[in-house]
Amino acid sequence: MLARRYRSIARTTRHIARSLIPVSLMFLSGCSAHGLSRQFVLFRPEGPLSGADLRFTILDVAVMLGIIVPTAIMTAYFLLRYRKTNTHAAYDPSWSHSSLIELVVWTIPLVTVAVLGYESYKGTYAVNPYDPRLIKAAASGRAPLAVDVITTDWQWLFVYPKQHIATANELVIPRGRKVVFRMTSATVVNDFFIPNLAGMIDIMPGMRTKQVLVADRLGDYKGYSANFSGQGFSWMGFTTHVVSPSHFARWTQGAQKAPLHMDYAQFNAFARPTTNTDGKTAVYSQVSGHLFDRVIEAVLKGKVYTTPLPPPGAA
Repeated sequence: MLARRYRSIARTTRHIARSLIPVSLMFLSGCSAHGLSRQFVLFRPEGPLSGADLRFTILDVAVMLGIIVPTAIMTAYFLLRYRKTNTHAAYDPSWSHSSLIELVVWTIPLVTVAVLGYESYKGTYAVNPYDPRLIKAAASGRAPLAVDVITTDWQWLFVYPKQHIATANELVIPRGRKVVFRMTSATVVNDFFIPNLAGMIDIMPGMRTKQVLVADRLGDYKGYSANFSGQGFSWMGFTTHVVSPSHFARWTQGAQKAPLHMDYAQFNAFARPTTNTDGKTAVYSQVSGHLFDRVIEAVLKGKVYTTPLPPPGAA
């Protein structure tokens, strides 16, 4: 009677598990830019640093699955084999120790920790933006492109200090050339994140952080702020345009003739809290060479950009 009941429960569990597999795939839509209708952006690296991130992530998952899957299988096997109704399983009430089991249960965790520790060490240095080896010029002799990133509530300003230009809410970079970012915030903490090109790095007010990336393929890639920062956070995105070196040179020349300019006074107007629901972008010329440092200095002195509040009684 009990055996039939167990078999019935097992069949029901298998049916439920099979029916839940398609449903569980829906939860993976969070890895995609537009649900299941597009490929998973986290698994499509378009640069060596994002590729390294993916490789080490896959390695970590594979090592852990090497422990979890056998453990789950053995647990199910032991529950079935040594259930109360199975009279054919060996039962030894005097058993208390096995050197083989001791060896297995200690060796596997030690080897796992050693492998993950070594690979984590390698991975940390492979994508560490503060490693000077990542900032050296490429083999072609081209110097890295410097870009200063300044976040506000809730916009992005990308300053090209050597070219004296800036862009709002879009980033333009040449393919195959290292890009070195200095990043700061005029307001609150944000995260710089381009899933196809670069991992998440905190951007903090009154501080400088760094990021380095190289884009291998032409295209447009979505960037995000990955840290909740208020009512305009959902629209705080930007597009990264990866273009050919010749296209970038022409674009730079055109941007240097843009009618809009950017000095610190104009930055204060730009930095007023703005929810960019329309995805507006802008290009600025004659950008102040010390804008990045001025923003940090102002924040350290207590500069605050207050979000306007609705009048009392407003809906």
